[in-house]
Amino acid sequence: MKIAHLILCHAYPGQLKRLVGKLAHEDAHFYIHVDRKAGIDPFLPVGNEPGVFFIERRVKVKWAGYSQVQAILNSLEEILASGTEYDYINVLSGQDYPIKSTSEIHKFLADHPGKAFMHTLRVEDEWKEAMPRLTKYHLSDWSFPGKFGLERLMNAILPRRKQPGSIVFVGRSSWFTLTPVCAAYILKYIREHTSFRRFFRLTWGADEMVFQTVLYNSPLREHMENDNLLYVDWSEGKRNPKVLTMDDAGALKTSKKFFARKFNSDIDNKILDYLDSITF
Repeated sequence: MKIAHLILCHAYPGQLKRLVGKLAHEDAHFYIHVDRKAGIDPFLPVGNEPGVFFIERRVKVKWAGYSQVQAILNSLEEILASGTEYDYINVLSGQDYPIKSTSEIHKFLADHPGKAFMHTLRVEDEWKEAMPRLTKYHLSDWSFPGKFGLERLMNAILPRRKQPGSIVFVGRSSWFTLTPVCAAYILKYIREHTSFRRFFRLTWGADEMVFQTVLYNSPLREHMENDNLLYVDWSEGKRNPKVLTMDDAGALKTSKKFFARKFNSDIDNKILDYLDSITF
């Protein structure tokens, strides 16, 4: 069971190094996408670890913009072109961390060949609060004076956004685990469907929908599992999930997920020590 861990990061190089060390395995490689807004030098020591590669076509990622999608697409292309045959590609943030042992993670994926583990709620009836992302114009990838005023004007005077075909929109989370077959299908589909790309360039939080939506509307849908294997706490009601600390140790220990987010070692490093102690 050979896994390519794709890790997207923009800060906390020490925490990234710890994550790579924790997931180190003879059948694991690591592909690191460092946000092009960030200097790459602080992250370079991670490249001294075995099986670590840096994504060359880095993207300046804007929060909730299509740029996050592009960063993942570029990374998937480089992984597939690497010449190594992987069984799974696991997409993580640099602020994620395993809550099960590395051997358990590899065994689970070996026991579930060919699956795509992705959070897939149907926007129309299961994730209705996301509908304005699709119906309104969003300029998330652009930064200029008066941007939000222009957005309001566009949504006031322009026709309702035309959705690309009879697609069923699904999604919820940017992070997922899939096979190279699924990754190749997604890359081909997005490359060949310009209307799909154009539509999602003006969609807020496109990274939480694009990959799931392509697979859900494809012959590969039967391989999808509505579970991205990731524990996240949204109880604070904010746009970002709760930063996990020792207060969450009990929930993390009993969770059936394999990873959790998000962690910040500057806020609480003890929780990572604790997880190491129970996932040796």
